[in-house]
Amino acid sequence: MQDDARARPTRIDADRAAGIVRLEWADGHQTAYDTVALRWLCPCAYCRGEAGLPGWLDSSPTLTAAQTTLVNLVLVGNYAVQPTWGDGHDSGFHSFLLLREQCPCDACEADRARRRADGTEPSGNVGDRHWHGGNR
Repeated sequence: MQDDARARPTRIDADRAAGIVRLEWADGHQTAYDTVALRWLCPCAYCRGEAGLPGWLDSSPTLTAAQTTLVNLVLVGNYAVQPTWGDGHDSGFHSFLLLREQCPCDACEADRARRRADGTEPSGNVGDRHWHGGNR
C-alpha cells in the first residue's frame, strides 16, 4: 500500500446498536465492518498467536454474542483503533493499514484477488501477516 491517503481515515463511526463500524478514507473510499468481521480481524497476540504458536482465533471458535458486541472504540494515536468487546477483550489495536487492507467491499476483494493472481499480494488469511508490515 503505497498511497498514504488509502490508510488515513477522515471519519470513523461506530454504530454499536447496529453492530457496524464505518470508516471514510482520505482517498474517498468507504469501508464498513460488521462487528463479527471486526472481531475476527483482532491482531493481538492472544487471538493471532505469538512465538510460532497459534492464537485463539486460529482454533476457529464459535464467537458468542458478548464476544462480538462492541462496547467501545477508541483511537490509538493516529494509527489505530482499539475496540472493547462485551466479553472484556480489549488488547487488539486494529491499525488503519489492517482495516484498509482487509476492506470487505467487492472492489477491494477483487483487487486482493487480482494481486494474489499476479503475485503481488501474499496468499492466505489475515493470520498469515503481521499488521506492522512483515509476513510471518
